[in-house]
Amino acid sequence: MKFLKQFLIILAVSLMGEICKAYLPLPIPASIYGMVFMFVFLLTGVIKLEQVKDAGKFLIEIMPVMFIPAGVGLMSSWSVLQSVLLPVSVITVITIFTVMAATGLVSQVIIRKSKKTTNEYKEAA
Repeated sequence: MKFLKQFLIILAVSLMGEICKAYLPLPIPASIYGMVFMFVFLLTGVIKLEQVKDAGKFLIEIMPVMFIPAGVGLMSSWSVLQSVLLPVSVITVITIFTVMAATGLVSQVIIRKSKKTTNEYKEAA
């Protein structure tokens, strides 16, 4: 019964995302609305982590299974995808390295600022 209640809470938040998607004229997927709602609810305490934790862990554990239909869809559309495979692969590789570089640079800036702030705090004390 505990899992059912937790799944229903997650489904209710997802439904709120679907409703926002239907009524707001923004090009944002319903799942993003739902995640933002869940984040805000958890942050504000409207929903406690314990109210959704076990169901969330279960959904994360079975996530790889959810990619099977997408993989089958790619395999069945191979003839259509074959012509764009090279450009998509190149774009994917470039994007991966760009994101890695940007993440590394931002992380370095944050680490340097936090060390500088920590050193200034130590010197003032």
